Amino acid sequence: MARSARAQEEIRRFLDIGAVQVAELDLDGDEAVLRPGPGSPPVTHGEVFVLVRKGGRPVGTLLGRVPEGADPRAVLAERARAECGPAVFGEPGEPPFTSVVVATRERAGQLARALDSLLAQDHPRFEIVVVDNAPVTSETRELIERKYAERVRYVCEPVPGLAAAHNAGLDAVGGEVVAFTDDDVVADPRWLTELSAPFAADAGLGCCTGLILPARLTTPAQVLLESHGGFAKGFTPRTYDPASPPGDEPLFPFTAGRFGSGANMAFRTAVLRSVGGFDPATGAGTAARGGDDLYGFVRVLAQGHRLRYTPYALVWHHHRETWRDLETQAYGYGAGLTAYLTAVLVNRPALLPAFLARLPRGLAHARTLTAVREAEGGGTPGDHDVRTHPWPRRLSRLQRRGMLYGPVGYVKARRALRATARYETARGAR
Repeated sequence: MARSARAQEEIRRFLDIGAVQVAELDLDGDEAVLRPGPGSPPVTHGEVFVLVRKGGRPVGTLLGRVPEGADPRAVLAERARAECGPAVFGEPGEPPFTSVVVATRERAGQLARALDSLLAQDHPRFEIVVVDNAPVTSETRELIERKYAERVRYVCEPVPGLAAAHNAGLDAVGGEVVAFTDDDVVADPRWLTELSAPFAADAGLGCCTGLILPARLTTPAQVLLESHGGFAKGFTPRTYDPASPPGDEPLFPFTAGRFGSGANMAFRTAVLRSVGGFDPATGAGTAARGGDDLYGFVRVLAQGHRLRYTPYALVWHHHRETWRDLETQAYGYGAGLTAYLTAVLVNRPALLPAFLARLPRGLAHARTLTAVREAEGGGTPGDHDVRTHPWPRRLSRLQRRGMLYGPVGYVKARRALRATARYETARGAR
């Protein structure tokens, strides 16, 4: 098929992707409670992406179709009971005092939605810090002062970039644990307790990540992204220990994207500070495009601390909505991936031998990541590598281009930071 014809076919397939409802189903014995996802209307007939809970905790997802005229709760509960096995949970324990950092830039409407969910957390002792990153208006500051002044602290970070904003938040917090999330999420009421409690149970834990699911699946871009895994990392808790590298992760710890994502992560505050926080030349808002979260994961693991993934700490993420957003995201993901690896090796040269030893497998892994991924029948959004729609070739090409650009972007970001520092020094001398 000619390239132009293939591109037209990809566009047609993309535009044919239909919306999917989002819902939660809580199974408690013989009872089943069905609720719409955050911000979604009540469930009706048609396709439904369902988060299944048992005892309030997430245990799996399914994609169900409710026939017209049928009872959605009955149809989806029958599927869930057949597909989701028994779940045995331990109690999360008493969580330590935790600080939540939310970096934002000119998105006051989304930020208010996120803050409302954070203030509804069941955690016994926490604080919230909002970092306004390189603002061009006073909208965010005014929102905090008007609506959240007594419950949320405001910090302004003039240097652009997500890592710089996170570092400003890290400097400001007082919690034993510092959690990070984004301004485009809705946090489950148990999110912060589930994310921070593992630190009390494991003194060697340096980082904990959690589950990210789609708040809405209303556009083709949102459905396509989630059908290829989205940001979810599954429903099995797992601990990564550098003293006992996982046998099924030959590239450990350099495949940091498997550990979690920056919209749902927490660190022991002293540990993150001891590694210098995040590299400010990484992250959205810099020439590097991303990779700040992955940098933090690897630096903490490289210092000998464990990382735990828990699916019980849930945030609902508002995925980007358009094809152009997907293009930007694919390129940025590729760039951030190689930018963070460059940052790790620049800041921790002792890791170079281990990196070079894994390089051949790493290149093969990169080819797999950017391959055109065809659809597989019966896929469920939220399950990794089980696909309901083919991944467009253009997005794969953009991701590869981003990977080639990443080290260059990181160098550009470092130069920009040095130029900013010189400017600030000169201004302060006047």
